[in-house]
Amino acid sequence: MIAAHMNGYVESFEALDGSEKTRQLRDMAVECPNDPSPQPRCSSKMERIQNYQEELRKKREDEGRYRNLTNTNLNASSQKLNKLSQSPKMGVDNPTFERSKTPKESTLDQEAPANTELNDLLQSLQRVQYSLGDAESEADVQVVMELLQQSEFQQAFSMHSAVALGVRAVNPPYPITPRAQHLCHEVQNVLQFTKQKEGIELKALLTNPHLQALMEAHDCVAEEELEPEFSLAQYGGETVKLVRLEKARDIPLGATVRNEHDCVMVSRVVKGGAADRSGLLSEGDEILEINGIPVRGKNVNEVHDILSNMHGTLTFLLIPSSRHKAPPHRQTVMHVKAHFSYEPADDLYLPCRELGLSFQKGDILHVLSQDDPNWWQAYKDGDDDNQRLAGLIPGKGFQQQRETLKKTATERNPDNPGKLWYAKKIKKPRKKSLYNPSRNVECYTEDILTYEEMVLYHQPGNRKRPVALIGTAHSGHDDLRQRLLSVEPERFAGAVPHTTRSPRAHELNGREYHFVSRSSFEADVTAGKFIEFGEYERNLYGTSADSVRQVVNAGRICLLCLHTRSLRVLRSSNLKPYVIFIAPPPQDQLRTLLSKEGKNQPEDLREVTQRAREMEQNYGHLFDAVVVNSDEDMAFFELLRLIEKLDTQPQWVPSSWLC
Repeated sequence: MIAAHMNGYVESFEALDGSEKTRQLRDMAVECPNDPSPQPRCSSKMERIQNYQEELRKKREDEGRYRNLTNTNLNASSQKLNKLSQSPKMGVDNPTFERSKTPKESTLDQEAPANTELNDLLQSLQRVQYSLGDAESEADVQVVMELLQQSEFQQAFSMHSAVALGVRAVNPPYPITPRAQHLCHEVQNVLQFTKQKEGIELKALLTNPHLQALMEAHDCVAEEELEPEFSLAQYGGETVKLVRLEKARDIPLGATVRNEHDCVMVSRVVKGGAADRSGLLSEGDEILEINGIPVRGKNVNEVHDILSNMHGTLTFLLIPSSRHKAPPHRQTVMHVKAHFSYEPADDLYLPCRELGLSFQKGDILHVLSQDDPNWWQAYKDGDDDNQRLAGLIPGKGFQQQRETLKKTATERNPDNPGKLWYAKKIKKPRKKSLYNPSRNVECYTEDILTYEEMVLYHQPGNRKRPVALIGTAHSGHDDLRQRLLSVEPERFAGAVPHTTRSPRAHELNGREYHFVSRSSFEADVTAGKFIEFGEYERNLYGTSADSVRQVVNAGRICLLCLHTRSLRVLRSSNLKPYVIFIAPPPQDQLRTLLSKEGKNQPEDLREVTQRAREMEQNYGHLFDAVVVNSDEDMAFFELLRLIEKLDTQPQWVPSSWLC
């Protein structure tokens, strides 16, 4: 068959050469008469023709030798195949490429090739055999046809087709390892002293020179396949790299993009995602193609739609970022307490809503990255093990900025939109009650609350944290405090207050009160020693930080009932208080409590409910726990449970307390 094809090739080659020679002779005949010096031109033409004929003769001789060699090799190959077909099958069958066949399938395999390509090739060879006049060529074609009809050859052809199909696939599987030779050496060392038949056979197989050459070739190819970056020269001479990542279905890749003119740039790589674990994508890289799809000129939403419909192996063609990459450093985590609630679905400025992290006011967040000041990367406390991919949360400065703009927009004068206005506070008559003594301290409600850095703290056994109970009137927080003091007086104690009034007959200095002069009291107020103080019937009363500290130093838990305005002073001390908000009961129970005190008006119920809502909204970021006093016994035992947790579990406290 090969000889027949070669003869046809030579005849076609000679026909082309003849036409070329005829054209040259015609050109020579036309050009020579008009040439002022025809002899040199014609002689040069003749020399070229003679040289060409000599080269043609050498080619024919080479082709004749090649034809004879091919025929010899074909005869030798056919003899070897005949011997192999007669020899019994040796070795172990590979179950990967074999399956059980029915008798009907076995008959069909023997009568005609199952493969369409082989069938077409057999029909072509039959047509060629009838047109051949050379007996030797007919014999060669007959040998090839017999070879194609053998079942062993058909199985080998099926395996070859399967392998070729896998090689031509768009995303071929990665090699398992580029160290096949090393593994072979390790197995050989293990089998060095084996005496089992299988081990000896495996050792002989691994030491075979052909298998060793195969392993060496495998490692060379595997090293290139596993190399994630390939330098190419495309896109206007830019140096680009090819990156392959594995993306699971319905799980974000862990990277966001932005547009710079027509370019699509990597804006951030989220911690814990596939892009971060691979280390192949960097901020500032320009994406040119994704799985062969050009993205230059597309907007962010179009790129998001492309990526959302892809999974498996993703191939990125990138222009690496030109900015200098800082050397890797140890990752530091900042723990913060959220002072606001956040829902990514409602945030129009979030770069990728699928990567947004939802949290509630009071949640502890573990911030992993602040590289982008506008969007931090964080986990929610308790989700570190369950959520591998970090989420995006607003940065502190960015959140403060947009809350300021939102506040400004709501404070615009409706009568004159071009100017801002601020509601004036109505001055009420001052009551004779306790109030915050720190007049130069800004109220928390005037701050824009975002995050507060926190650390874990476990209280020592001999220094208990004071417990401050906060609540509105009729919430029952003072009753709970008195019940704790009466049930366990050796464990709980109250701070002894200061007063400027004279002691009564049954009162002792330092037991019921610290009796001091008015000048001494006012001096302590100026020095900031009081957590809270007030005036009643022309006498001053107050609770100092030193009186709380005396209870703590005695190893007991100091119970306080404070106004919300006193919390900032208490938290700014080194007492590390644990603040519990006692919420009022539901409206039905609250209505019953108010009716016992003669307050049956709906305005009284609304006032208590509204006051509790304002306290929780304005000062809720300072509360460590909330207890709803719907049932006195249940609230009491819940309060005890929270206090006992301080001894058994570490608690999150502001980092400034431990600095």
